[in-house]
Amino acid sequence: MHEGGCHAYDINKRIEDRGMRNWTNIGLDFSFSTIYRTLDRLEKDELVDSYEEEIDNRSRKTYKITNFGYTILRKKVYDVLSNYIGRNDEDFYVAFSMFPILNPEEQAEAFTKSLEGIKKHKKELKDMLEESLAEFPKMPITVTGLFIHPIKILQADIEFLVMVLEEIKKGGGKIDPESYNK
Repeated sequence: MHEGGCHAYDINKRIEDRGMRNWTNIGLDFSFSTIYRTLDRLEKDELVDSYEEEIDNRSRKTYKITNFGYTILRKKVYDVLSNYIGRNDEDFYVAFSMFPILNPEEQAEAFTKSLEGIKKHKKELKDMLEESLAEFPKMPITVTGLFIHPIKILQADIEFLVMVLEEIKKGGGKIDPESYNK
């Protein structure tokens, strides 16, 4: 909705078109009734407004994010991106899909904070592994692997965030909602 007013059908279509059911818990059971219940709750919380409009001789309810809702959304996106600790995190994926809602300085700041946290965590794990190997040099792979695997995953997260920051510096942190329709 932060891309403009929409109907429940539009939301469902965006979820489908963007493949969100593949990387979030929205799942196949996220039906129109679920969408309407969610929209009703957002409206009660004053995060969205709705109005009736006539389209093709039918009355349709259109939902639009409120200024308050937009402020809350921006804060949530910033907070999630700033506190990403490098794991399979659905909240991060959703926030990442919306990071262009932030200005370039906020984008860079949020991703830099996460990058610093992930680098610190990776170093802590490497230090723990080295200490363990110094004490028990013949430690089996069943134990060392529990350090090595997350270290490798964190390295991939570091490389990803560095790439994102480079893209933001080149002006790639913008969104054109119309591009989804191409």
